[in-house]
Amino acid sequence: MSDSAAWQTRQGSRHLPVPPEALWPWLSSTERLNEAGGFLPRYTLTETVIPDGSVLQIGRTTSGRFDLEWEEEPAEWLENSMFRQRRLFSKGPLAGFELRLALEPVPDGTRVVYTVAAAPATLLGRAWLAIGSLDKLLGSLDRLVREAGEMLADASPADPPSAAFKAPPPVLPPLARERAAAMVRRLKEAGHPLAPRLADHLLEAGALDIERLRPLALARHWGVADRPVIELCLAAVTVGMLVLRWDLLCPRCRGAKISVPSLDQLPLTVHCPSCNIGYGRDFMRNVELVFEPAPTIRPVADGAYCLSGPQSTPHVVVQQVLSPGEHRHIPITLPEGEYRIRTREPGGEVDLSIGPDGCPAIELADAEVRIGDMVTDNRVTGGIEMVNGGDIRRTLVIERRDWIRDALTAHRATTLQAFRDLFATEALRPGDEVGIGQVTLLFTDLKASTALYDRLGDAGAYRLVREHYAALTALVRDHDGAIVKTIGDAVMAAFSEPAAAIRAALTIHATTARVEAVPPLIIKVGLHTGPCIAVTLNDRLDYFGSTVNLAARLQQQSLGGDIILSASLADEPEVAALLIDQPVRRETATVRGFAEPIELVRVMPV
Repeated sequence: MSDSAAWQTRQGSRHLPVPPEALWPWLSSTERLNEAGGFLPRYTLTETVIPDGSVLQIGRTTSGRFDLEWEEEPAEWLENSMFRQRRLFSKGPLAGFELRLALEPVPDGTRVVYTVAAAPATLLGRAWLAIGSLDKLLGSLDRLVREAGEMLADASPADPPSAAFKAPPPVLPPLARERAAAMVRRLKEAGHPLAPRLADHLLEAGALDIERLRPLALARHWGVADRPVIELCLAAVTVGMLVLRWDLLCPRCRGAKISVPSLDQLPLTVHCPSCNIGYGRDFMRNVELVFEPAPTIRPVADGAYCLSGPQSTPHVVVQQVLSPGEHRHIPITLPEGEYRIRTREPGGEVDLSIGPDGCPAIELADAEVRIGDMVTDNRVTGGIEMVNGGDIRRTLVIERRDWIRDALTAHRATTLQAFRDLFATEALRPGDEVGIGQVTLLFTDLKASTALYDRLGDAGAYRLVREHYAALTALVRDHDGAIVKTIGDAVMAAFSEPAAAIRAALTIHATTARVEAVPPLIIKVGLHTGPCIAVTLNDRLDYFGSTVNLAARLQQQSLGGDIILSASLADEPEVAALLIDQPVRRETATVRGFAEPIELVRVMPV
């Protein structure tokens, strides 16, 4: 950059009586800082692959009468510690702008140091700096830091981030509040007491809190169970309050690179321009169900306030840019746990378990990541050693592997009874199929149902069986499962979590035993967990494969009044804990359709 583009810098600091880890999610949310502070309007990003395989990101927006264009350099951060972002402009009055934030722990809280820097490109840019605009930006940043500190001193860190900053009030369509009130009444009548809270959130929250509504995150912020919020969001689509979409997430950056309104529009593969990789669908990991307000309630604007800050990828705990040959020590101690080390650019990745001995040294080559010898104990050095041994600039990323915590995956959504009830026709394209890494399937059947019809007659027996089906459906729903289909007197249900399926089976047996009928209702239950494929059959989402076949065959091994599990399901840690007080017996059986004998566990519920 030429001498005419000399940088001017302003710095401020505040002492806040809260620890760095409480401040970090708020102050590192650059989208919210931009929205509340007015530093930069919403913008769009163009991504172009350059010869070395990395991606050039060009941002564009209009501010006042100026068209702005800049290179979005990779941001750098250390979770709970520091953040730095620089933009180099090719259009507009400035040549560059930089924001830096440091969180320094002190005995009674945090010292926050914040810095803004800018370089002029034109006479207007020099005039902008001369009238004190950089000081005004620093003042706005100081206000936001102060507001975050005041809020966190009195509120829970689980509050939605928009509560920390006074974002501009939303501009709502005419009669939006009246429409929302009518929808709330319908939702409450349908059994959703949280409906007023959802409506208030849509009408009052900052734009960033409603543009990609994630039910699991919303439930966590509200301090309530997941399922009522998921079911509320699904029901809100049916009354016109929300719109749903399916996001296909990149397995590296976790960004939603394509978004479609229905499952049958999901492509088989997609390309992530940010990471310059292609990837496919995985219902358990990278297809996510999200929501946004309906346009008649609150339109969602195009573009974003910031597309590359720490809270855009909150699972990333470290992001550092290393020049060729650079050796760097970063002052961060990672908590023990499971991590993945990779680069933003295409290349290899390494999974790493970090224990009490600290983190090994990290070496980047041009196309791979290597883990070196263990450095001196992390608790002593207080950091991680890293080196770029390649010939090009590389951006090192260290990320937690639990990034999916707040994602309502397609697998989980489609194994919920509310989804099956409200969106019965939501299915894949005819002939399409998707692999599911693990699903737990439960089959039930009534024993001696013929005798039941002989004793009660067709009408009486049918009424009793229908009541049984209704009760069974309710129990499956209450245990976060879904009825896939009925086959005569048999029922097939699916669960995303094995333990939930076992709880449902135990409850089904206990409930059926309390039904007064002559002859009594005796239920047979079989369960198995494993991979399968999801397909569309009879316009409904269905499952096929050996896991389905074995679950059905295990139900046939039941004598009635017992529960038959595959041994592999019974040995799941959470399942074993649920069965510890139940009488169980391990057996081996020859099962039709399987060449080898099957090891099973017979449970006689107490």
